[in-house]
Amino acid sequence: MLLVLADEHRRHLSFLSATTAAVVSEFCRIAVEFLKKGSNPKIYEGAARKLSVSAETVQHGVEGLMYLLTESSKLMISQVDFQDSVLVLGFPEELNKLLLQLYLDNRQEIRSILNELTPDLPHYHNLEWRLDVQLASRALRQQIKPVLTLKLHLEQNGCASASVLQTDPATLLHLIQELEQALGEMKSNHCRRIVRNIK
Repeated sequence: MLLVLADEHRRHLSFLSATTAAVVSEFCRIAVEFLKKGSNPKIYEGAARKLSVSAETVQHGVEGLMYLLTESSKLMISQVDFQDSVLVLGFPEELNKLLLQLYLDNRQEIRSILNELTPDLPHYHNLEWRLDVQLASRALRQQIKPVLTLKLHLEQNGCASASVLQTDPATLLHLIQELEQALGEMKSNHCRRIVRNIK
């Protein structure tokens, strides 16, 4: 799978072709630090003084390199696909090889950083349910009024929580149909392609 870069990212990365291999390696280190700790304007200003360019140019170069490495790591693209993706940037062969080596050296670390950054959403732990049926009341001697009570247990960050829900069978059947339709949609080629790109 090839990584498609927008024109803006190509412009940001074009700055790297005018620098040395040591500068590109340093930019890669800064990009990984950016992922771990966030942006640091002082680093950009120091690098800009050394390279005699604006701090904004350095920042765009680091951000472009960070985008290239994170997207490639997210998709776990192969060496050949990475080289083909970088080929459109028009870099010299030496720089392409350096970028490939930086990608191979850092992709596992970048993936672990990205996994830490993903939010821990509540997930299913258990479900208890009870069916109550009201057969009669003082006003109506013959009636059937079923109510389904659900207790949904969720976990998030090791903490358990519970939510109590009540519904009638008709609403529950409609909910089941909607969920089955959504699961059927997930099996379509279009959704599979989107999910593959998200991972």
